Order: sequence, then C-alpha cells, then structure tokens
Amino acid sequence: MPVDPIIDCVELGRIDYRSALKLQHRLVAARLEGQLQHDLLLLLEHPPVFTLGRRGGKDHLCVTEAFLKQKSVDLVHVERGGDITYHGPGQLVGYPIINLRRRKLTVTEYVTALETIMQKTAQDWGVELTRDDRNRGVWLGDSKMGSIGIALRKGVTFHGFAFNVNLDLEPFQWINPCGLEGVGIARLKDHAQTTTPMDHVRKALKKHFSSVLNARLTSHDSDILGHYSPFNWRSYTAKIR
Repeated sequence: MPVDPIIDCVELGRIDYRSALKLQHRLVAARLEGQLQHDLLLLLEHPPVFTLGRRGGKDHLCVTEAFLKQKSVDLVHVERGGDITYHGPGQLVGYPIINLRRRKLTVTEYVTALETIMQKTAQDWGVELTRDDRNRGVWLGDSKMGSIGIALRKGVTFHGFAFNVNLDLEPFQWINPCGLEGVGIARLKDHAQTTTPMDHVRKALKKHFSSVLNARLTSHDSDILGHYSPFNWRSYTAKIR
C-alpha cells in the first residue's frame, strides 16, 4: 500500500489537558477503525498542568499538591512515555495521530523525526539545538527546549511533543523536569535572533513537519473533528496569543 501523502492539521487553540486527552483517545480509535481517512496533527496550547508519564511518580515533584491547587495547576497521570513535565500557555504542543505502519516508520525513526522538526523550527530563529539519545527531545547545551513523550495503540501514535516558545518557566522549578536532576529548561524567546510570535512559530513548525515526514499538511477548521470532539469547541477553544 502506498504511503498516504496527506496529513490533516487542526489548530485547536488553548484547551484543557484532560479534554485533549479524551479527544486523542477517540481519534486513535477512529483511525484504527478506518473512520479517519488520513493521519492527523493537532496543534494547541494547554492551561498550566503537570503530567506524569509511565515512568513518572511524584518523586520528582518538588512541591505539594496543595501548593499546586493553590496555584490552579492540574496534575494528571497519563499513558505516554517519560516522567514528569509541565505544559502551559506559550508552549506549542503537537499531538500527531499517525499510523506508523502505513507510513513505514519505526518508533525510533518517528521520535527522531519529531526532534528534527523542532530543531529545524528553532533554526529559523537562529538557534541550534542538539539531541541526546539518553533523553529524547531537543537541547540547548544542558537545557531542554523541546520534550517528546509518545504512546502507541496498535501502531497508531498519540501524545507527542512540546516546544517551549515563550512560556513562563517558573513552574519548571517545582519539578525535576523529565525526572532529571540538575538540568535547565530553555525557551526559544530567550535565544532567538528575532521576536517569537506563537503564530509565526506554529507556521514554521507546520512547514517542517510536512517536509520531514514527506507529507502534505492540509489545514482544517476544528469542525472536521465533528462528533469525535468530547466538548463544545466554542466553549473550550480560544484564540492563541
């Protein structure tokens, strides 16, 4: 079977983590059942939230849950790989729903592709990022600028990547990011040669996503998701600043 050249892309704005996770579960099931014709990329931002992956316990959470509640920061256990990480406004999050078998990609090749996409995006702002096979993602020296945590269901991916553009870094001080001690967190804004409006970064990342995966990214309104949506889009989405 030839590789489908099309990947649909939907920009969701800012939505809460639990709703986005529920949506991913529905879309993965739909892709496996053949109800979705093409692979799909969801691009969005989250309100403040800490997530714990399969390797994550609360050992690397350096504050109490009462403190998080006071700060209105959610804490969610999820099935993705990795340890604890933070999501918040100003971080570009991508959730690809991709059938790796049909795209003839191994898991390692797919993760490497996600790293390359973030690297090429940063290069558009004059920032050179590296990778480290011991902890996947993209790095600026000893500071991490982009994280990857994926899950698979019968060869279809969900969860994905988080690229730090212009978010508040303070919440990262409340954890050992990705379960690592003594590492920093970087954001594109602080090292770019020009300003980093989120809509410009999002556009660049879409270009590189298409190029690296050798696909034609087709943009759609959220209406394409139809009944798979677990919530009313107009109530939960907001224009990304």
